[in-house]
Amino acid sequence: MIRKQELANGITLLTESMPHVRSVSIGVWLRRGSRHEPARSNGISHFIEHLVFKGTESRSAREIALEMDSVGGQMDAFTSKEYTCFYAKVLDDHLPRAVELLADIVQHPLFDPVEVERERQVVLEEIRMVDDTPDDLIYDLFAENFFPRHPLGRPIQGTEQTVGALGRRRLLSFFRDAYRPQNMLIVAAGNLKHGQMSRWAHKHFGKLKRGRMVNGRRTSPRARCGRVLCNKRELGQLHLLLGLPVAPVRPERRYPLFVLNTLLGGTMSSRLFQRVREERGLAYSVFSGVNTFVDAGYLNIYAATSPKTGVELVEVVKYELIDLRDNGPTEEELEMAKEHLKGSLMLSLESTASRMSNLARQEIYHGRQLELEETLAGVDSVTSRQAHQVAKKLFGGRDLSLAAVGRIAAAKLDRLELKL
Repeated sequence: MIRKQELANGITLLTESMPHVRSVSIGVWLRRGSRHEPARSNGISHFIEHLVFKGTESRSAREIALEMDSVGGQMDAFTSKEYTCFYAKVLDDHLPRAVELLADIVQHPLFDPVEVERERQVVLEEIRMVDDTPDDLIYDLFAENFFPRHPLGRPIQGTEQTVGALGRRRLLSFFRDAYRPQNMLIVAAGNLKHGQMSRWAHKHFGKLKRGRMVNGRRTSPRARCGRVLCNKRELGQLHLLLGLPVAPVRPERRYPLFVLNTLLGGTMSSRLFQRVREERGLAYSVFSGVNTFVDAGYLNIYAATSPKTGVELVEVVKYELIDLRDNGPTEEELEMAKEHLKGSLMLSLESTASRMSNLARQEIYHGRQLELEETLAGVDSVTSRQAHQVAKKLFGGRDLSLAAVGRIAAAKLDRLELKL
């Protein structure tokens, strides 16, 4: 039920038919994110993501909002390190309208000077909001310290200095260079027919010209282990983020890593949740995750605790990592992790939005679609020996990277031993 097609101008079209539902999720994806920005233009991708909703040659910002609201649809956008997405979810009857509206905003934004200045203030407030939200801020601090002097270490939203200096001319130049057919994917999942979707895509996107590609030089980052401490004395909790580098792997070799992450801190029965929260009462929220890019990645562990128990919490985390490295997982927790991963995957695929996103990300990162059966079989095939090998490689005598936000002096983290 998945179809892939390349339009004459180079745009990739991906569709998945789900005839048992009444909705369709459609996204226009751009293979450009914050890592593709020059340092002085940090935040420009995110700023443009905001600006395309502020009026086109044929619609005002209010008309864009009203058109989607009038059909009971949802429309939004987001920017990541490596891609940008504009998406809508509508009833199948309104799909042609959603295609036309998305095509308009990503091809014909006005960048009206008045709207540029107004939206600049909105983005600046968003940056300040992140600074006031420690469980968001800590990820930016961690990335900046982990990937020093590299685009992957810069905040997606930019800084007050870089966003404040983005003029209309620079915004237009970046937009014209990035929003090219070769960078674009049109992805849709739901109650649709590929033939109809193809005709609408040709009609509304077919006139977009290939033009000159400005790719720039992509350099792979070098991870640095260390610590970054941000003192915010007004906070009652100490927010901690610990991390280790993960090398990019082929799709078929990623399963042991994701199983290991799940049993470490991906569920309520995981090691970290049970040890840190249930047995020691050190934190309300504790979990682990894997964040991968085209050429880099990291496994991280987040927790929020009292400043006086910060050192104790890190020591508990270190104990669990060392135990996994030395002894590996038990068969019971391995099976739990595999069943959880399979169940979460299958439940997520009941959503047209999740399916649409899954199609796009697999195309961007792997250049092909991994069938559900292939993924489930890959998870099922993971053995305790494979998971143990990954643990030994990840946690083998390395230094942890640490980011902390809160009352740093009270936490006494400056001399904390981070070597495993």
